[in-house]
Amino acid sequence: MPALDAQADGAGQSGKLRRSLTTPLLTLYGLGVTIGAGIYVLVGTTAAEAGIYAPISFLVAAIVVAFTAFSYAELSTRYPVSAGEAAYVEAGFRSATLATLVGLAVALSGMVSAAAVAIGAASYLQGLIAAPHAVLTVGVVALMGLIAMWGITQSVTVAAIITLIEIGGLIFVAVWGFGVSEPLGVALLDILPPLTGPHWTGIGAASLLAFFAFVGFEDMANVAEEVKDPASTMPKAIVFTLVIATLLYIVTTTAVLLAVPIDALASSAAPLSLVFATAPAGIQQSFAIIAIVATVNGVLIQMIMASRVIYGLADRGHLFSSLAIVSRRTQTPIVATVLVVCIILLLALALPISALAERTSQIVLLVFILVNVALIRLKWRGDNGSDHFTVPMVVPVMGVLTSLLLFATAWI
Repeated sequence: MPALDAQADGAGQSGKLRRSLTTPLLTLYGLGVTIGAGIYVLVGTTAAEAGIYAPISFLVAAIVVAFTAFSYAELSTRYPVSAGEAAYVEAGFRSATLATLVGLAVALSGMVSAAAVAIGAASYLQGLIAAPHAVLTVGVVALMGLIAMWGITQSVTVAAIITLIEIGGLIFVAVWGFGVSEPLGVALLDILPPLTGPHWTGIGAASLLAFFAFVGFEDMANVAEEVKDPASTMPKAIVFTLVIATLLYIVTTTAVLLAVPIDALASSAAPLSLVFATAPAGIQQSFAIIAIVATVNGVLIQMIMASRVIYGLADRGHLFSSLAIVSRRTQTPIVATVLVVCIILLLALALPISALAERTSQIVLLVFILVNVALIRLKWRGDNGSDHFTVPMVVPVMGVLTSLLLFATAWI
């Protein structure tokens, strides 16, 4: 696809996005968008399905996600541009219309997610600030919008700092659960399941829930146009993100299971807070603040992603050219970012987003299927190249099969 290659080569010129993201920053960006509501909320739901074997469900989910992650690693080095999924689908299917639809679906999923998270952040803030919920929602979205327009290095650095706080919160849970809290849950060795038995049915069902805790790594592809040496940086950052997230999920879930009775855990909407049920008030409040920071981080990162997708589509002629305007001072897609902020505010304040939010994961799975098929088609045509990260054909094939299975299960 010459147009895409030209796009990749042209990045960094005047009026284009700045290539400034390093492997550590990109990894923290990936962790920030992957870790969050998933682990902070899904531990209880996963435990309700898998019982004491919930950590194994996260491991199984990580293995499933890895296939599509490696497909993204190859495609993001073939085409290191904004609106990554749209570029991959356009290259694989040779259809500008399908590419545009995929790009818009990705941007929509990010904006719906950001709107839902903004509402959650405002709810948390109401516990600390006596202000109307709508005012706090507007404040959260507006502040994150300003940070997103500040500059990619600055905004991702802010997101990276918040991500470190978020990871620190999970480590805090693990340390408290393993070493401080009274052991009211299961014994450590009981978490290892027998190789055979009906318990694997529950583990499998819980793995489908745990999968959604890993959704987010794919957003890294949408900032590829702002990554230094993407052929080297993108694969490393994707792998680091998945490995670190998996370790954090398994360790945190195990710590919670050791500290909290399984019945209480399975019925809780805020499972991690149960670890601190008997802790001093200061400890409980500190963790509540970390939870607020974690939700705000989700708004910022989804905002960055959605604005880059819209910019990338416009820059390749699929949307209005004005949406491809880049600020010469901050080198960020200023018009696209303003549009994304306005849509997020509209969703958060005026529309019933619950039904849309429920479909966000299905949208992501559908995009996964199309992206993997696009890579299969590229490889089948012999369009392999030599200057990018490469995976064997079995990887995207398994990515299609696992994503189809999860997509079908989500609709049952």
